[in-house]
Amino acid sequence: MKNTYYIILLLLFFFIGCTKKNEVKLTDISSKDSIATYLSLANEANLTLQKKQEYNQKAFAIIIDQPNDSISKVNLFRVANRYYNMNDWKGYKKTVRVVLDNSKSSNDTVNIAKAYTYMGDYYGSQAISDSAFMYYFKSEKMYQLLHDNYNFARALLNKANLQYNESDFLASEISVFNALRVIKDEKAKDILYESYNLLGIIYNELAEYDKAIEYHNKALASIDEEVIPLEFQSKATSLNNMGLVYQNLNMHKQAKNYFQQGLEQQNLSTQKAFVYAMLLDNLAYSKFKLNESEGLPELFYQSLKLRDSLGLTSGIFLNKIHLSEYFASRKDTVKAIQYSREALELSRKTKNHRNILGGLKQLAIIEPKKSIIYNKEYIHINDSLQKADRKKGDKFWRIEYETDQIQEQNTSLTTQNRNLVFIFSGLAMLGLFTFVIKTQKAKNRELQFKQQQQKANEEIYNLMISQQNTIEGIRIKEKKRVARELHDGVLGRMFGVRINLDSLNKIDDGTGVEKRNNYLTELKSIEQDIREISHDLNREKSELINNFVAIIDNLFEDQKKTFKSKLVSIIDSGIKWELVSNSVKINLYRILQEALQNINKYATADNIKIELKKEEDHLILMMSDDGIGFNVKTAKKGIGLQNILFRTNECDGVVDIKSKKGEGTIITITVPIE
Repeated sequence: MKNTYYIILLLLFFFIGCTKKNEVKLTDISSKDSIATYLSLANEANLTLQKKQEYNQKAFAIIIDQPNDSISKVNLFRVANRYYNMNDWKGYKKTVRVVLDNSKSSNDTVNIAKAYTYMGDYYGSQAISDSAFMYYFKSEKMYQLLHDNYNFARALLNKANLQYNESDFLASEISVFNALRVIKDEKAKDILYESYNLLGIIYNELAEYDKAIEYHNKALASIDEEVIPLEFQSKATSLNNMGLVYQNLNMHKQAKNYFQQGLEQQNLSTQKAFVYAMLLDNLAYSKFKLNESEGLPELFYQSLKLRDSLGLTSGIFLNKIHLSEYFASRKDTVKAIQYSREALELSRKTKNHRNILGGLKQLAIIEPKKSIIYNKEYIHINDSLQKADRKKGDKFWRIEYETDQIQEQNTSLTTQNRNLVFIFSGLAMLGLFTFVIKTQKAKNRELQFKQQQQKANEEIYNLMISQQNTIEGIRIKEKKRVARELHDGVLGRMFGVRINLDSLNKIDDGTGVEKRNNYLTELKSIEQDIREISHDLNREKSELINNFVAIIDNLFEDQKKTFKSKLVSIIDSGIKWELVSNSVKINLYRILQEALQNINKYATADNIKIELKKEEDHLILMMSDDGIGFNVKTAKKGIGLQNILFRTNECDGVVDIKSKKGEGTIITITVPIE
């Protein structure tokens, strides 16, 4: 680890005795000693950033003039480590680039692989994920060739962390298991811990909580203080992660215990301040969910202050969302809205789209009058985010493929040049035979890669849609419940009171009658207000439901504007969309999107007809075109047709595809509705 050099050099600096009382005379020491001294000073915590940069630059200037040997490369890596610790990314990249070029010129594969890892770290720090992934992948391949299993597994784990940060959870899971297979027979408890911890986090994101708990327990059991220094606070980190799983399970009592155990770890606040702040916030949130008022909201404020001092924007966002929930539960709507808006503004400023979704969701809850506006923006951003996530996954696979392809091309060129010599010695046929075999293997690998890529894309897509369906279902269910409570509960009781008061008017007392009439008028007014609230809630639901037809019409209008083919659409006006589940509507909309996309790509149709109608207790979607058609029995089922089949199955429906070459295509989907 880069911090190892930091600790060693601090000890070296201590024994050298470079203090104000006994300054080192740099002009009187050798070049070798100068490098060691400058590097020690560059790591001195008491010096200013500018001074440390100056000493690091002096060390670099001496090293760059020395011969290109292994010692020079080691020292250059040490210089790079100091720039890394200073967050001086310009100096870090420059130094790593020099050591990479020097390693390539001397064909030093060990240091080339190491330099690739450092370059991956640089681009990762700059959030340039594709370049970071490319360098990690290059280092992975080189360590594999060198049979360096430890660093090979480390490269795979670096790649897995990058894939997780880009929300490519399935690919990250595969990389972690590959790393575990590599170190199966190795003593690498640090990698074992990091792998188990990351798997626990991944499964928590995928809502596979049993697996998440299993791997977090494995991570805790694998912590070896002789291998993983105490100052890394691995136990506190794992305890926090375990607590988060139980929070997601709404088992806040267990979550609270784990967070408290994490906070009890020695020197946590000084060694890992960001973990300490995280535990404070999570503990406060579990206490809030358990209706425990002790220490609240002070724990939230303490965590927020610490995260603000550390500049942890994602942590600050989460803190403010938690504070908004807390004050909303205390009926302090002003503070609840204040913290939600601050959180949303921060996420917009940092361009963190996932946090923007969280902020919009919270505001929609605490500002119901504006919920339609927030929900529309939420859906728009969520759709864009899903497309972006899918592209990122595709991008990583493409980088792997293209990097492999370049390496194979280089290998192929070397082989061809060598075979030219063998041709003149009578081995031409053998060389040609070898080349054909390699080419065929490359094609097989390419085919396998495409199949894996397609499967991964489908799984990611399905997970995202499933998550959106769950959110939408819960939201509609809650609105119905509130509407029923207002209309059937409160309104019914008040109507009874009005009837009772009305019966009292039979008493022959002029003053009493006047007072009772006043009470009746007031109760009628309250009754009307409650009825309006109930109707507003149901009206909002109806607007959202009726928007389904508008959304489909917008899809058809976009089709007509973009493509030359003539589109005719017929939607049965007798369909009661409010009785059709949101899951069915979402799947029908995605099926229409997929079908139009397939027609535009492959059918070359002049006319398209789409009809939505209701027959008894079934909803029928018929899509036809006069395109080139295809043989249903022999055609391969691409991802488009597979998505249509999968979505129809999700709705318990059936698909009927009729097509012949030159006669167009008719797809009929029948879905049962209540």
